[in-house]
Amino acid sequence: MLREKKLAILGAGKIGEALIRGLLDGAAIEVADLTVTAGHQQRLDLLKGRFGVKGTLSNKAAVESAEIIILSVKPQTVQVVISEIAEVLKPTQLLISVAASVSTAFIENHIAAPIPVIRAMPNTPCQIKKGMTGIAAGKHASPEHIELAKFIFNSVGRTIVADEKHMDAITGLSASGPAFIYIVIESLAEAGVKVGLPRDMATELAAQTVLGAGAMVIETAEHPAKLKDMVTTPAGCTIDGILELEEGGLRVTLI
Repeated sequence: MLREKKLAILGAGKIGEALIRGLLDGAAIEVADLTVTAGHQQRLDLLKGRFGVKGTLSNKAAVESAEIIILSVKPQTVQVVISEIAEVLKPTQLLISVAASVSTAFIENHIAAPIPVIRAMPNTPCQIKKGMTGIAAGKHASPEHIELAKFIFNSVGRTIVADEKHMDAITGLSASGPAFIYIVIESLAEAGVKVGLPRDMATELAAQTVLGAGAMVIETAEHPAKLKDMVTTPAGCTIDGILELEEGGLRVTLI
């Protein structure tokens, strides 16, 4: 789908680098068709050495030769970058923003031309191709543009298309969610240490348990409550643990 299309990633930080790796590993794009930008030459040199990609410090230069532009910068710098590239953007290009909490309307209002804009919200597990990305279309984006965005972000995990009104909630759930789950994993591991397990063993057990539970929800398509009930035997230790979690307010705190 990206064959012979020129792609520019503006701001190749962790998410940008994950996309470079995912697209190249999956042979979704030729390295010659990919250009990246960064805030300093050292970062560009590192990415060139790691992936062989072309790099430039000029966002404008990268955009001029691209058909798809991924805006992978911090939310507070979006307006600055848009002002740099606005005059060279064309309606035939597709602009995908991964800046948290920045709406497609905000971007569209800062560009004179009717550019197709898509808002995407990946999370950090995309660095190991286990990410989850929410995708929403701006007013000029077509179904074909959505499919292009899905193709790009499927290279680093899974995607879901949503109305833009849900994107802030998606950010809170799936983009921030890994941090919440790391606390759960850490706490489970601490519980293992408390009852005598070595810390590295307890951490591996906890992490794999969370990974497996998530996979069960996705692969079986069963409701989490049903899967929970399958583990919970009468008068067993699992129901005792669930009772402690409920009394401790875990469910209410997460909600």
